Amino acid sequence: MDRFNRIYRLHLLLKNLHSPVSGKDLEKQLDCSTNALKTIIQEARQYLSAPIIYDRKLKGYCYSVDQQADYELPTMWFNSSELLALLSSYKMLEETELGIMEPHIAPLKEKIRAILGKQQIGHQEIASRIRILQSTTRSSNDEVFQKVASGVVSRKQLKILYHGRNRDTITERWLSPQRLVFYKDNWYLDAWCHLRKDLRSFSLDRLHVIASSDVAKDVSEKRLDKHFGNAYGIFSGIAENKAVLVFTSDAARWVADETWHPDQEIKVKKDGSVELTVPYSDPRELMMDILKYANEVEVISPKALRAAVAEKLNSASLKYQRK
Repeated sequence: MDRFNRIYRLHLLLKNLHSPVSGKDLEKQLDCSTNALKTIIQEARQYLSAPIIYDRKLKGYCYSVDQQADYELPTMWFNSSELLALLSSYKMLEETELGIMEPHIAPLKEKIRAILGKQQIGHQEIASRIRILQSTTRSSNDEVFQKVASGVVSRKQLKILYHGRNRDTITERWLSPQRLVFYKDNWYLDAWCHLRKDLRSFSLDRLHVIASSDVAKDVSEKRLDKHFGNAYGIFSGIAENKAVLVFTSDAARWVADETWHPDQEIKVKKDGSVELTVPYSDPRELMMDILKYANEVEVISPKALRAAVAEKLNSASLKYQRK
């Protein structure tokens, strides 16, 4: 009997019985240990708001008298993170050609399907009633992904050709791959670049592996987190700048609830506008997010970022002024 069935069985027992049930009896009924029973009861209380109390006089568990008649288990037991993880995994496995992995992955697909289809936690059609939309996904070559992933795991250096979008040039370089990153529906490689002698992030859809050899240079996880996690978005580097942005009261309804960066600062002003301060290194992705709000946001500082955003807006405005 799994966790879901045990919670469901516990609910039926407490719902239909008119006197408290001892812990020992519940352990027998649910076929579980004392510690497992405590966990089941705790989860039912915490996540499902089950009104379970312990009657010290009668030495047993029961639903509180004033809530027993009205309480029912919620139709959906998952929280948003759990449901997203299950549905994303299921849809990905359903839509992927697994080839030689099919015999090994098929049982996992069935397990996820069974969890989603449990009568007590949701409707059988849950997978078709919820959509997961991907946005701005760029196609990447499976062969490239396999070579890069192999380099990450086997700790081998990779010789690559990289077509950078910013300069529109192709460079040849050796990389010591550190880790794969899935960010905004696209794959990136965090690596030590032997050409630049520094850490860099590479989009897999712009990368072509031409050789591998030697043992990769290892960079500590602490240094990787500091380098890639300190600044804004996917662009790496130490966040030496802070952008101060003021959003109108209309835009503030959304921005006040958004996380642009883990170290951001938000201040709500008297007029309802919001001042958002975010650290950044490379301004490119930050500018794209600022421009999405157009005239609903003003860059207060730094001056260089304010000027760059103003130039983009002026350029866009000129296009609409042409006849």
